[in-house]
Amino acid sequence: MTLFHASFAVQQYDLAATLASGQTFRWRRAGDSWEGVVAARWVRLRQEPGRIRAQTAVPAGDWQWLRHYLQLDIRLEEVLATFPDDEPMRQSIAACRGLRLLRQEPWECLASFICSSTKQIVQIQQIIALLCRRYGDPLPTPEGVGPAWSFPTAARLASVSALELRECKLGFRAPYLAGAAAKLAAGELDLSRLSALPLEEARAALLELHGVGVKIADCVLLFAHGFQEAFPVDVWIARALRRLYFPRRGANLPRLRRFSQTHFGPHAGYAQQYLFHYIRTRDTQTYKRGARRGKRR
Repeated sequence: MTLFHASFAVQQYDLAATLASGQTFRWRRAGDSWEGVVAARWVRLRQEPGRIRAQTAVPAGDWQWLRHYLQLDIRLEEVLATFPDDEPMRQSIAACRGLRLLRQEPWECLASFICSSTKQIVQIQQIIALLCRRYGDPLPTPEGVGPAWSFPTAARLASVSALELRECKLGFRAPYLAGAAAKLAAGELDLSRLSALPLEEARAALLELHGVGVKIADCVLLFAHGFQEAFPVDVWIARALRRLYFPRRGANLPRLRRFSQTHFGPHAGYAQQYLFHYIRTRDTQTYKRGARRGKRR
């Protein structure tokens, strides 16, 4: 099979951190590359000094769809300059320099974060892989690469019962995903219109969906619609804020949300992703070091 190639010049772009930072769930490492699906195309990405190389198994057109997804035209230094000049943010930037926000397809992003509730990233990846295998369309892949599927459309999932969705390890989330799919398929919610709304109106529209709370809504607004002032607060972020900003004072969730709305500036969502990836990777590394020490004992 002929592969189609592109090369993108980049500065301050950490592909691995970006794809593995918990904002998307369909990328897997394959040697020195990453393989996933974007815009219903199998894609392989590899980072080299000063550039990202891409391959697809079907004609890719002008590649603007991938530039948009990877947000290659964002001037990262200008974004980082808006972050508060405090020690937690300096530590996060130093640990995660080159981390970017992606711009995802809205339905896939919404469905993925509905699936994510109370799940770890590995479990979310398993759920989404099952959904795609059962209800997505098969995609061309090169020889030697396993099968790939598109993300199932809202119309396709609306035709599936919640009981069937439970077979994809969705558990209590199954009716939430089925309900969201049904509303989109019926035209009761048009995700393509949310980007043009003020943040509060766009959030309110998503909160109408059963099973979608403020955290999921803010993830969708940040990762799919470009609302960079959206600041999702989940368990990891709450832990980071309490540990890094309120180490000696109790801070409940409403206080953390108020703090996040005023402290982090116009690109608060970007700052959130840096804090999220920093605290998660730091804690994971600390746990692994402790586990290795325990095994030696």
